[in-house]
Amino acid sequence: MIVTDSSANHLDGIDRLANAYSVMRHGQSLANVAGIIVSRIESDRRGDYGLSELGRAQALEAARSSGLTIDTIICSSDFSRARQTAEIVRTQLGAPEIEVTGALRERCFGEWDGSSTDNYTRVWAADQAGSAQAGSAQADSDIEPVSNGVEPASGVLDRTTALVVDLERRFSGRHILLVSHGDTLQILQAGFLRMNPASHRSLPGLQTAEIRRLYLKDRPSTSR
Repeated sequence: MIVTDSSANHLDGIDRLANAYSVMRHGQSLANVAGIIVSRIESDRRGDYGLSELGRAQALEAARSSGLTIDTIICSSDFSRARQTAEIVRTQLGAPEIEVTGALRERCFGEWDGSSTDNYTRVWAADQAGSAQAGSAQADSDIEPVSNGVEPASGVLDRTTALVVDLERRFSGRHILLVSHGDTLQILQAGFLRMNPASHRSLPGLQTAEIRRLYLKDRPSTSR
């Protein structure tokens, strides 16, 4: 079982963002076509897992219809499928050079890396079970640790929201596009909504090459 909570959300202390944020899932990749999980950067670098022809067309169409402008700041995962997607968008917009960062990498699926994408559902079920159990009154000793070497949702939340906080320090009044992967962006969305990240699959899933604007949810009132 994978157990996580929202304690790693670096947005928790922020009331208002200085920039606008959109996220984009990479276009269809060759790994998607093959139906295999490629979640380690070493695996990505060893093989050809960039965009398929359809994925390139999806990224171009998304860029053309996005409404984003030349001054958009684009940050991308260093996985080939995300970098290629980001470069297509950058070229279409005429935007500045992409910032490539490991903070937006695919969630590591541990021992499931290289296996069928059918195994995603095993991890998501464990996420949900961990979320329910973490919210119960059970003692910590009753909660099972992360298994199969899968990166916990809280770890993804930590690195992605830390990136947003860093971008907030560096920029103001800009539109920032974060190009990444399905689970990574689902978990980041949960962070913007101040949800337990283990519940990320309850949110509408991002389709390949989909661009979605994120809005920071108001913090709960502390007044009595």
